Amino acid sequence: MSFADIHVSYLLSQLLVGLINGAFYAMLSLGLAIIFGLLNIINMVHGAQYMMGAFIAYLLLTLLGIGYWPALVLVPLIVAGLAMALERFVLKRISHLDHLYGLLLTLGLTLLIEGAFRQGFGSTGHPYQIPALLRGALRFGTVVLPVYRAWIIVASIGVCAATWYVIERTRLGSYLRAAKENAPMVQAFGVNVPRMINLTYGFGAGLAALTGVFAAPIYQVSPQMGSDLIIVVFAVVVIGGLGSISGAIMSGFALGLIEGLTKIFYPEASNTIIFLIMMLVLLVRPAGIFGSIATIAVGHSINVATQRSRELDRAAFLKIAIPIFVVACAAPFFVFPVFLMETLCFALFACAFNLLVGYAGLLSFGHAAFFGGGAYITAYAIQALGLPPEIGILLGVAAASLVGLVFGWVSIRRQGIYFAMTTLALAQMIYFIALQAPFTGGEDGIQHVARGKLFGIIDLNNTMALYFVVLTICGAGFLLFYRIIHSPFGQILKAIRENEPRTVSLGFNVNRYKLLAFVLSAALAGLAGSTKLIVFQIATLTDVHWSMSGQVVLMTLLGGLGTITGPLVGAFLVVALENYLAPFGSWVSIIQGAVFVVCVLSFRRGIVGEIGAAFKSLGTRDRRKNKIVPQRQRPADTNLR
Repeated sequence: MSFADIHVSYLLSQLLVGLINGAFYAMLSLGLAIIFGLLNIINMVHGAQYMMGAFIAYLLLTLLGIGYWPALVLVPLIVAGLAMALERFVLKRISHLDHLYGLLLTLGLTLLIEGAFRQGFGSTGHPYQIPALLRGALRFGTVVLPVYRAWIIVASIGVCAATWYVIERTRLGSYLRAAKENAPMVQAFGVNVPRMINLTYGFGAGLAALTGVFAAPIYQVSPQMGSDLIIVVFAVVVIGGLGSISGAIMSGFALGLIEGLTKIFYPEASNTIIFLIMMLVLLVRPAGIFGSIATIAVGHSINVATQRSRELDRAAFLKIAIPIFVVACAAPFFVFPVFLMETLCFALFACAFNLLVGYAGLLSFGHAAFFGGGAYITAYAIQALGLPPEIGILLGVAAASLVGLVFGWVSIRRQGIYFAMTTLALAQMIYFIALQAPFTGGEDGIQHVARGKLFGIIDLNNTMALYFVVLTICGAGFLLFYRIIHSPFGQILKAIRENEPRTVSLGFNVNRYKLLAFVLSAALAGLAGSTKLIVFQIATLTDVHWSMSGQVVLMTLLGGLGTITGPLVGAFLVVALENYLAPFGSWVSIIQGAVFVVCVLSFRRGIVGEIGAAFKSLGTRDRRKNKIVPQRQRPADTNLR
């Protein structure tokens, strides 16, 4: 479609829609930039605070009759107060840790809060009326602009400008910036830095809540309204530069306009264009358009040195592996086999993720692309091409490995949050392909995939036969994982994780080892997704959605980062929660979020890591008790005394 063929009014209307979306992006990304730039907290709960702002405005109107205009003041104050309590009693406890732990903690809080609102108000949207003063429309020739949307544009520009002025041009803003650089020095001048940090976090959350009040009359108020939006806003912040106030504002409005133009020329790509831009920007400017190189210093690889892997020699590994294998062989006679197969597939998926984050120190938010991508390729190979299941699985693994090679080549030069966001952006490309490509089935996915016969002999439609095939595949994946981490290659990965500059100084090509680890992790994730496809006979968008990447993070963190059996334990618990709590609906999300929060706050080593640490402590104590203390040499014959 050429530009001349586009009606001018349609073009202008889409640009106005893009400008309105940009206003929401700018306000939300501004709050995120303030919180990260001044507090070094990656606030994933920002989307939930945006949703809370809309819901509180709705409740004030329906329950107390308090309308829109008072809500613009009351709602940000309420949410800011709740956020300050959250920072004071929860987030402060991890302020001394790597900032990626803050991301994990706030991700868990998001699951908990959204699950609680779904439980209380349901998943359907609730309407919020536009105030009478802002009803009607403005006409500019053939273009019609609703008054309320014009108000949103003007108000958001005013809020962004006022916030920028306070941060960049006032004494308070200078104190905040100085506290980020040298908090003890600012404290020495009599400034209460903890209180200032607390108020700043509350202010950022209040901006999110104010945006929620603005959005309530346009979008229906629902618990999910912030879940996907926050990922887009994170991309906006990364493009502008983490911590850059002006970058967040300008990128928000600009990307909203670009999104609006994309809806004109290629509507299918409108939901993905921002992630494509983010990927291109990070390739050229790793710190974002308006970011500084200094911000990358906080973006180091996730530090798991406090939870070192409990390395097992071959004898110790066999003592654990053989009983687990025996139990796994007997389990389908007592437990539903499909549940066990799902657990095994997700355990292998978590194992693949653990290889990257637990042993290479790289936190990826794009592993759903390999898991779901492997499932889609296997499904297409079996259903459309008529290939046998073993060939379909091999093609799924090969495709995941190839995608992992591309992802790794693009992302390994980034670190910390930049690495995580780059992998997320790349994964959104795969999600876009799965949604739009003709062979994927769109929102319906690829369904009713025939299992067939493995090697033309083993009938996979037999549940017990299928179970032992899945057990064999996943067992082989676990053995490969064990062999990798106990090889010289695995030892170098651990060296990179714990001290990358020292590893470079020893002459190792760090990026080459990271890239190989990324490809191996992608291959194992693709194997897990392809195997799950055989079990459930369906590949869906859920498998490639970013929430699947969050789920594998939960499994690995719960079981234990950098442990051998942790992914198996974490996968078993998460799958059990989803299956056995499914009748309780939103309680699954609430419990998952609560588990996430408890893991980050109380036992970051995970279940297996904590058990291993306890046994190690007991062993050390026993050795101390049994240690032989030299005594004075006694006379040979006591009768001589």
